[in-house]
Amino acid sequence: MSEGESRSTKRSPSAGPHRTRRSEAGADRGETQRRDAARDRQTGNGADLRKEFRKTWRDWLADLLPIEPTDRPELLEMLQDASDRRLFDKEALNIIHGALAVSDMRARDIMIPRSQVVTVEVDSRVEEFLPTVIQSTHSRFPVIGDDMDDLKGILHAKDMLKLLLIEDWDDFDIKDYIRPTIVVPESKRLNDLLQEFRETRNHMALVIDEYGGVAGVVTIEDVLEQIVGDIEDEHDIEDDSFIKQLDHDSYTVKATTPIEEFNEYFDTEFAGRDLDTIGGIVVKEFGYLPQREETIHIAPFDIRVINADSRRVRLLHLTRA
Repeated sequence: MSEGESRSTKRSPSAGPHRTRRSEAGADRGETQRRDAARDRQTGNGADLRKEFRKTWRDWLADLLPIEPTDRPELLEMLQDASDRRLFDKEALNIIHGALAVSDMRARDIMIPRSQVVTVEVDSRVEEFLPTVIQSTHSRFPVIGDDMDDLKGILHAKDMLKLLLIEDWDDFDIKDYIRPTIVVPESKRLNDLLQEFRETRNHMALVIDEYGGVAGVVTIEDVLEQIVGDIEDEHDIEDDSFIKQLDHDSYTVKATTPIEEFNEYFDTEFAGRDLDTIGGIVVKEFGYLPQREETIHIAPFDIRVINADSRRVRLLHLTRA
């Protein structure tokens, strides 16, 4: 064996292991990179899913409707078509109708007029206002001073429960229980009001007119009912708020108001074969299912549809002609 061959043979054993360790290190780095890439993909998928859940209803509608509508009537027509094809049920369609309607409706359309608001006077004693709280079955009460325009805040009925366990009420001061309230103008849009309810965590707002006087109150339940329909609980059986008088000759009326009760309230003589509600009378006079803001004259009233969905009229505004 030559000297050159001997040197070559001596180098090869040491070179082999070095190459092997470098290869293993490269393989380890490659495996690490592959694991990192897989983890990134999983993280990315999770982020994508979170983004999917955070999609707004507009994004959801954009995915559902292949062609972007140019106006609201076209949008409603496309939604109706999607419902007819059973992409979603009728109840979902009605909720969408309601959600679209509240963006145009205002606080004055659904507020409880001041004449129908149950209040508590700021200087009243527990034994004086507690029967009112119990009998009304409401959960929140405006606390007033000299009159309705002198609002001090809101009293929550649940805050009064602990008073039932106290025998001595001499040290009671209602001011210790009053909570702040939000004040909104009659022209406040319901979608903005709902957002304000969510941000402030309030469930009742005071509605004021253009002169700063109290026009009424509106609750978060009033707003939600315009989207999902009437929300009834065990206390609504005796609810007599089908009709709300806004001023001398202006009213909001639920379309579900029984004809007999409507006639008794307004001293009218409406009647219809196989019809039980004033909403049925209105639809019959239109000859079709009217949309919101459509008007009709049915003596002695000018009637405007405030809210309606794909199946029924919900709320009406009446003015004596």
